[in-house]
Amino acid sequence: MFSKGTRMDLIIVESPTKAKTLGKFLGKGYSVEATMGHIKDLPKSKLGVDVEKNFKPDYLVVERQAKTIKTLLTEAKKAKIIYLATDPDREGEAISAHVAEILEENKLKDKVTKRIVFHEITKSAVEEALAHPRKVDKNLVDAQIARRVLDRLVGYKLSPLLWKKVRRGLSAGRVQSVAVRLIVEREDEIAKFKPVEYWEIGSTVKAAKGPFDVALAKIDDKKAEVHTEVEAQKIVADLEKSGYSVSDVRKKEVKKHPYPPFTTSTMTQAAARLFGWSAKKTMTMAQILYENGLITYHRTDSLNLAASAIESVRGMITSDYGAAYLPQDARFYKNRSKNAQEAHEAIRPTDVAVKKDDEKLEKLDGNDTKKLYDLIWKRFVSCQMTESIYDQTSVDVVADKYLLRASGQIMKFDGWRKLFPKAVEEGEITLPEIQKGEKLDLIKVNSTQKFTQPPARFNEASLIKTLEALGIGRPSTYAPTISTIQIRNYVEKKDGKFFATPIGSAVTEFLVKNFADTFEYDFTAAMEDDLDRVANGKAVWERELGIFWKPFEKKLKSVEKNAERVKIETEKLNLPCPDCGKEHKGELVIRIGRFGKFISCSRFPDCKYTAKYIEKIDMECPKCGEGDVIVKKTGKGRTFFGCSRYPECDWASWKNPQKEVATAS
Repeated sequence: MFSKGTRMDLIIVESPTKAKTLGKFLGKGYSVEATMGHIKDLPKSKLGVDVEKNFKPDYLVVERQAKTIKTLLTEAKKAKIIYLATDPDREGEAISAHVAEILEENKLKDKVTKRIVFHEITKSAVEEALAHPRKVDKNLVDAQIARRVLDRLVGYKLSPLLWKKVRRGLSAGRVQSVAVRLIVEREDEIAKFKPVEYWEIGSTVKAAKGPFDVALAKIDDKKAEVHTEVEAQKIVADLEKSGYSVSDVRKKEVKKHPYPPFTTSTMTQAAARLFGWSAKKTMTMAQILYENGLITYHRTDSLNLAASAIESVRGMITSDYGAAYLPQDARFYKNRSKNAQEAHEAIRPTDVAVKKDDEKLEKLDGNDTKKLYDLIWKRFVSCQMTESIYDQTSVDVVADKYLLRASGQIMKFDGWRKLFPKAVEEGEITLPEIQKGEKLDLIKVNSTQKFTQPPARFNEASLIKTLEALGIGRPSTYAPTISTIQIRNYVEKKDGKFFATPIGSAVTEFLVKNFADTFEYDFTAAMEDDLDRVANGKAVWERELGIFWKPFEKKLKSVEKNAERVKIETEKLNLPCPDCGKEHKGELVIRIGRFGKFISCSRFPDCKYTAKYIEKIDMECPKCGEGDVIVKKTGKGRTFFGCSRYPECDWASWKNPQKEVATAS
């Protein structure tokens, strides 16, 4: 098909890498150019939205794009047909619409312009797209405009208010503020948490065929709850003098189904859990794989799989693993997201025959793209494999009024676990052959004091999972949202966990107190639903914005007039200020500024003393042994570790050396 192209048909995509990949299999009759991202956007220096004229946006040509636009226009003049082939989402649709506008503004409106969409950069997918072009989808463009205008209104109107009521230089975002609220509220839960003592009690017993462990489950046929050492000691004493016998043995076969293929959310969660990656890094690696034609589009909440892909993987499973690993019928997964785009697919390899050691991956820089590709490949292949099968055994043991229980399982057939073996800590618990009514010998009684734990702090995986469960954000927003709240110093990440900063807590307190409706989880999710309705042609974006804007504008004026200023709590260092400590009893505190943390006097602005804040970990430099290991951040919010004696010692690492030592030991 490609060889029959016109003398010069132009295909316009976003990125040079994508253009290069297309160029590998397009015929000579095609020219491929990249927009290098958005070519039009709202102005940076002003609101750019005319609220009085039905929220009309003032989209301007992006200054840095002048050269790109000149190239596009030059190539467009030569072309007979112009294909707009930007990404298959709302943002891509908006870029295509802006390219069409540029062509029209430059008197090229008579050119034949068509929109094509493909979810993978492969020859067959592009052929199919070229055979079925369409017009730019106005509904999708409107949904993108609505999101952009909505976020601009919230950001531009709330930020000056934060300057007045909290601190200069702050800014607010619609989705980002809700993400920060989640972290702040979790911090509050942890602070208020009161641990409760409890005791785990069990016995090691011996059957005719060998020993095994049983845990206390019931006392006098009621759930066992032991909260004090006195209670625990009494139970231990009873169990040490009791006779043990098996009251019941239950055996059954258990089948465990494979996980569904990846969506954006589950992919970023898995990469965070397995590799310790940020959502931003995962999406960057996925972008490289997509643009090189190795995976399908990576911004998706759909679990759909193309029939051709299922047919291909089923054939590969049979040939590579055997018929026992192939279920009789293909697996289809139901989309859990009510707004999942049915036309999209889950994330999968474009060619299942390409594995991690393939030369196509060898050409890409670094091993991280290989790691992510291998994970995507395994997840896709395994989702079409048979269940793993286990023999599960549960044993009840009685000791007077106490019931103790043991459960164990043995894998009979690995099935999809062939590709995802259980981790060591998840290993099988095997029990000896045990008979109902069998008498058991006591080896020892075990008791351990424990305390209930507070809710876990969010990491990237759990935060994305929570945002998705609440219906907040969409596949394209998770990574930038998480990056933004760190860059703005509203939260900080330590050992992979998010901690709210004093600034984040103060901003959240102000927004929740004064704009409770706007930053409610349900309200934010409902706004996402409204944007989806616009995208589906079931709502008019100007009307939806009007419903939001009128009460919001009224609230802005009221809050500006009546709201009290919120104080940012500072972390004290319990040290006197070198300048005014003796005379005015000023104390040193940690503040957060535009460039991160710094040390200041508690009497600021009366006392202007400042100093650099150097965060250390309790470890000597691994290279020189003389300096301390200090923690630093790049301008983009990434954390790295270095020696306090720099530049005398140049040791530096992206990895926490304490963790590396712990892992090695």
